[in-house]
Amino acid sequence: MNGADLRRRRAGILLPLFSFPSAASWGIGDIADLVPMSRWLAGAGMTVLQLLPINEMAVGQQSPYSAISAMAIDPVYIAVRDVADVRALGGEAALDEHERAMLEEARRSARVAYGVVRPLKHAVLRRAFDRFIDREWQPDTDRAKALRSFVSEQAWWLEEYAFFRAVHARENERPWSEWPEGLQNRVPSDIDRARRELTLDVLFYQYVQWIAAGQWQEARRRCEGVAVFGDLPFMVDADSADVWARAYQFRMDACVGAPPDAFSTTGQNWGLPAYRWDVLAGEHFRWLRERARRSADLFDGFRIDHLVGFYRTFVWPKDGGAPFFTPADEVSQTELGERLLGIFQESGASIIAEDLGTVPDFVRASLARLRVPGFRVFRWERRWHTEGQPFREPAEYPVISVATSGTHDTEPMAVWWEGLPAEDREKLGALRIVRELARGADIASAPFNPLVRDVLLEALCASGSQLVLFPFQDLFGWRDRINEPGTIAEGNWTYRLPWDSDTLDAQPAARERQHALRIWVERHGR
Repeated sequence: MNGADLRRRRAGILLPLFSFPSAASWGIGDIADLVPMSRWLAGAGMTVLQLLPINEMAVGQQSPYSAISAMAIDPVYIAVRDVADVRALGGEAALDEHERAMLEEARRSARVAYGVVRPLKHAVLRRAFDRFIDREWQPDTDRAKALRSFVSEQAWWLEEYAFFRAVHARENERPWSEWPEGLQNRVPSDIDRARRELTLDVLFYQYVQWIAAGQWQEARRRCEGVAVFGDLPFMVDADSADVWARAYQFRMDACVGAPPDAFSTTGQNWGLPAYRWDVLAGEHFRWLRERARRSADLFDGFRIDHLVGFYRTFVWPKDGGAPFFTPADEVSQTELGERLLGIFQESGASIIAEDLGTVPDFVRASLARLRVPGFRVFRWERRWHTEGQPFREPAEYPVISVATSGTHDTEPMAVWWEGLPAEDREKLGALRIVRELARGADIASAPFNPLVRDVLLEALCASGSQLVLFPFQDLFGWRDRINEPGTIAEGNWTYRLPWDSDTLDAQPAARERQHALRIWVERHGR
């Protein structure tokens, strides 16, 4: 958050958009579902909804951190039911028998069934586009003019993206490194020929982004004072419009990742291309400026994923060589990170920095100088250099910080508590705020129960941090997790709430949580 926000204490939740579909959604949380979720949050006195990335995911991926575009909204989030051309075709009633079965399967699934939802939405949007061409584009109606205007205004990213997606589809979704050589290398004559051949297909992808943009603007307008925060991923997939268009800015012979830390004792290789920082600097970091601009257009603020990577990137050579940091020295790392954070701040949006994992002290000192909030995760906030390593009092968390009970990568609070050694529970129970909120109860020896849950949650709400974010599962003490780092599992990135987001007010447990949150928010001045 920027300086203008320093006097505001706020509270919110962390929940991916895909996780909170409404009863009318097609098996996944969509853009229109921001509205009922924001309404529930407002009733709880909360003013921030932190999402994970909404960028279009790479083909075959369900991780929002492996994107085929750093700019495009994933069409899987479009509320198909609200598309004018879909309604004109008859809406759900116009689906054929197979498609109705797919829709029922998607809605019935306990997890997000991307393999069902994505092809179903694509097929329906393609029919909607065909109708748009016949009834709007060719007669040059007001809606056609609106699309032309959108294409012109957003050409700085949309033109490149839509062409890439059209070619990608024609090439049976093969990665661009397997396309004909002329298209791989962006030979002008080959590009021009493909543009002529794919004119209508390019327009389809522009149409889809136009629909997504209109829905996004309308949903944001109706979010009832709740700020919607996005997530700026550190990198996109190697098979992305961005890397194809500017391959010279990336090391294709190496991948980015993370050194050994609390999540992985061997480190992590994410399989994403590494930046050529010297090349980006030679272009004044134009692409990162554009990404920040796009994030500021979509969100009230955004979280900078893997903040430390913008200071020093951990690189895994594909030839099996030893991994290394780039830039190599602390002075260069500090200079790079502060320059990039300055670019993100210049976007005008509030920013918060995901400064977790193996983060050197100089990076956190840099964040403090720049007044950029980093994260204070309750379970890791300890006096590590003090005998016994006691937990820090939440009241001592710096004002310019984000307090939280966990992230999308950690196990939920209930699971963490159950695995916590008795001596660590005692150290938590010794905290002043915990003793005060427990009112004499010995939570250190208690199993995870509603009292333990609420003492820990309210302790965070009472913290010194200007913003507190609760993973939605932790509010209820659920054990579901969003992602398990270092694993490729079908359950990763598919979490869905047990209730439809537009029925939260009808759920006794959700109403109770809403009431409790409002009390805590008011009690602790958020």
